[in-house]
Amino acid sequence: MEDYKQSLGIKSWAEEDRPREKLLDKGRHVLTEAELIAILIGSGSRDETAVELSKRILASVGNNLHELGKLTVQELNKFKGIGDAKAISIIAALELGRRRKDTETVKREKIITSKDAFEFMKPSLMDLPHEEFWLLILNRANLVIKKELISRGGVSGTVVDTKIIFKTAVQNYASSIIICHNHPSGNLKPSESDLKITKNIKEAGKIMEIPLLDHIIITDNGFYSFADEGLF
Repeated sequence: MEDYKQSLGIKSWAEEDRPREKLLDKGRHVLTEAELIAILIGSGSRDETAVELSKRILASVGNNLHELGKLTVQELNKFKGIGDAKAISIIAALELGRRRKDTETVKREKIITSKDAFEFMKPSLMDLPHEEFWLLILNRANLVIKKELISRGGVSGTVVDTKIIFKTAVQNYASSIIICHNHPSGNLKPSESDLKITKNIKEAGKIMEIPLLDHIIITDNGFYSFADEGLF
């Protein structure tokens, strides 16, 4: 059975055996090194599948990815079915992995107070001639997972879609959110529209179990916190 499978292209395999489909269905962590390399090279040769070719390449370096990363294009070219393009793909992928390992994990900012949120968002919202509406997505420890520009408007306002806010929050596994926008006029007083959108997002957050912690209005001269002002 194994010999028969080796004679077929990956497209002829059972779907659960195909590396790309396996990654989509079960996640990247379940794939073997050979299957991951097979995705990179895409196809094997007339005599073997991409997975079998990948296994042979790995076996030549003792199944050691560190040693595989030392191979040159010319050395990879010695394997039947590996041309320059496939060799470069393998080398580039391993180099990306090496650089990722060398890169320090980005330190996440922790938001405890309204001033923390203001200081974090100030660089994005100061000195703008138009309004922008941003979303801060927090985890359970109040660390910022992501900040996302939701909308950009004119001098006097911008349109905010609550559905987009919570779609973004859910996609990023938010435990809670903070919303922020600027007033180019310098007026820190919330408008009726600001009050309405805050209420809508707060109510939606209760339903979605993703609480809205605050709404921060930012100007060049300071900020206004809905939570600090008792509007929550």
